[in-house]
Amino acid sequence: MPRYKRLVDNIFPEDPEDGLVKANMEKLTFYALSAPEKLDRIGAYLSERLSRDVARHRYGYVCIAMEALDQLLMACHCQSINLFVESFLKMVRKLLEADKPNLQILGTNSFVKFANIEEDTASYHRSYDFFVSRFSEMCHSSYEDPDIRTKIRMAGINGLQGVVRKTVNDDLQSNIWDPQHMDKIVPSLLFNLQSGEGTESRSPSPLQASEKEKESPAELTERCFRELLGRAAYGNIKNAVTPVLMHLDNHSLWEGKTFAVRCFKIIMYSIQSQHSHLVIQQLLGHLDANSKNSATVRAGIVEVLLEAAAIASSGSVGPTVLEVFNTLLRQLRLSVDYELTGSYDASGNIGIKIIKTHEERQLQEAVIRTIGSFANTLPTYQRSEVMLFIMGKIPVPGVHPALTNAGSGGCEGTRMIQIMLLKSLVQVTTGFQTTNMLTALPNSFLEPLLSFSLMEDPEVRLLVLTILLSVIDRHDNTPKFSSISIISDISVLKLKVDKCSRQDNLFMKKHAQQLYRHIYLACKEQSSGPQHFETLYTLLALISMELANEEVVVDLIRLALALQELAQTNEESLSVYNRCAVHALSAAYLNLICQLTTVPTFCQHIHEVIEMRQKEVPFLLPEDVFIENPKLPASLEKLEGDVLFQQSKITEVLGGSGYNTDRLATPYIPQFTDEDRLSKRKSIGETISLQVEVESRNSPEKEERTPAEEITFETLKNAIVDSVGMEEQERERRRQVVEKFQKAPFEEIAAHCGARFSLSALPRPPPSPSGTISSGYGQTQSRSVPVYEMKFPDLCVY
Repeated sequence: MPRYKRLVDNIFPEDPEDGLVKANMEKLTFYALSAPEKLDRIGAYLSERLSRDVARHRYGYVCIAMEALDQLLMACHCQSINLFVESFLKMVRKLLEADKPNLQILGTNSFVKFANIEEDTASYHRSYDFFVSRFSEMCHSSYEDPDIRTKIRMAGINGLQGVVRKTVNDDLQSNIWDPQHMDKIVPSLLFNLQSGEGTESRSPSPLQASEKEKESPAELTERCFRELLGRAAYGNIKNAVTPVLMHLDNHSLWEGKTFAVRCFKIIMYSIQSQHSHLVIQQLLGHLDANSKNSATVRAGIVEVLLEAAAIASSGSVGPTVLEVFNTLLRQLRLSVDYELTGSYDASGNIGIKIIKTHEERQLQEAVIRTIGSFANTLPTYQRSEVMLFIMGKIPVPGVHPALTNAGSGGCEGTRMIQIMLLKSLVQVTTGFQTTNMLTALPNSFLEPLLSFSLMEDPEVRLLVLTILLSVIDRHDNTPKFSSISIISDISVLKLKVDKCSRQDNLFMKKHAQQLYRHIYLACKEQSSGPQHFETLYTLLALISMELANEEVVVDLIRLALALQELAQTNEESLSVYNRCAVHALSAAYLNLICQLTTVPTFCQHIHEVIEMRQKEVPFLLPEDVFIENPKLPASLEKLEGDVLFQQSKITEVLGGSGYNTDRLATPYIPQFTDEDRLSKRKSIGETISLQVEVESRNSPEKEERTPAEEITFETLKNAIVDSVGMEEQERERRRQVVEKFQKAPFEEIAAHCGARFSLSALPRPPPSPSGTISSGYGQTQSRSVPVYEMKFPDLCVY
């Protein structure tokens, strides 16, 4: 008998309970190290003995043989170890295939020890497919005895962890990240994680767990899952996350949200931060794939997105910023369609699934919160892009023909989508900080936004005002004006006021008249309620603190006095409540602005009027109007005397402090020749087109240049009578021009244009160096006109 066989036989005692003969084991180890070429034969013989003992149910000797294999494996790191490992893995496989739980656990423990060994040489032919399958099966053990079942499952988890450790960094092994392996490993881990769902993930980077925690399969699973994800490279994230999505789908775990959120918290905290956006993209793709699933499933995915975005922070959006928001907005639109049609089928047929309105509403709110969560991770310039992007998605009747179809629910569908998208804008603009208002509120954003403030729908108008507050407020002053009241000393508010910057001055020079006009028109709306007036008060206050120079302060005072006149004359037939509310708004704002200007005589006049109102007409002050049950008179007669703020008096006291008296003395008259009708319109399409026309005609620069036209009763009468006819003529003329250019032959159009623009009107070429120009026919022309003296036709001038 060869020596190595004798040495192997000597390690086994006569009574297996005596355990491994240590002295003989040391001799065998020394022999194996001295003659490494015999290592493969030692392994083969040990394997042969172990197989025989397993078949004869001599489990004591089986344990001794595995212990010997473990010790040899730990001691020997020579080049011949690959052949020995083959024998070792063959025996581990034999134990894992056994029916006895103890043998399965023994084989797993040996494999885990082997997995922790760093081998010196690579192996080209080793396969771990069996071990992945077997350990995954053990993770799902349903053994009758709960204690043994727990041990088998934990052994399976440890085994999978060992396989990952052994293969994840070995390029020669079959790729453990392949779907065929991940589809077994990940669900097995999630199955055990779910069994301990009551235990929440405690921290982003858990420390080494205590011995007691190691007894819990859920805790062991979480550590294993974290390790697996932590080792995932950029190209492997998708294969690791896809089985998670499938598991949550197959077991209907989105609806409960708790477990799905826990899973993705583990994922987001475990992967490398620069890969976060890949997980977000997969979740968004999965949300799209479930577009026709129930609202609770979609809401669950959106909630997971919300949590994932918060964890991923700036890395959550990745390179495709607008695509993230586009997907969420698309889901918002689909949810509104489902709610209105009651079907997941776009054709309007009755769907098999019953759509519950309250579930769709919950989904919509979740999507809006998620949009806000993503926006909070973006820098200012990207958030501005998102604001413009969402604004471009808001449907405008007459501009978006698709909105009139049945699938969108007609006008109600349009209104709901407008409200949802405006709510999304509120979320995006919350906490928005910018140093340059011109970039934060460009024309392409501000004009359509203000156009929505002219809608009849009070909810839409309130959302628009809220968005404006969020963008303008850069010092968190908004909460200090949550309610309208007469504050005798505004120092208690601890307001933060900065000097108006050059960019802010430019912004107000460009857009101030727009803002004033829309504030004025908002006060004329019959459907405005307490919230609208409170928000308007806050907007006026914020403009005074964030964007005010001397000229702006003067205009704001004129605006407040114009609001008083609006409520006083009541040309709009406002209700008693609205008239009192406008009076109260004007009083509250003048009380604020007089203290901000710190002109004592101005403050004195304002306080005198307020005191007089408190005595005689308290229903014109905010404390008596903006309450639950305001005590208002049946009708509001025209007021006179000391209960009104006097423009002449204010002009006098402010003029003494250096303010522009000419401007102060001029009553504020908003340019609403066309826009007066806009507030009564439902169609925003007309609003936008007319607004552009009105603003181009009535820009502040043009107002200052043209002298004020004398307005008489006859002038107004003629304007009202002629306006309809003029509009019809202008509309007909435009139609004819468009039709001519669409249908007329090219020659006719060319002749028409030629008549308007003769080639003889073109400027002559610049003078030649010689002072003459040769025409090419031997003739000489006179010196041409210098460039600076040329008169270019309008078509040539940019």
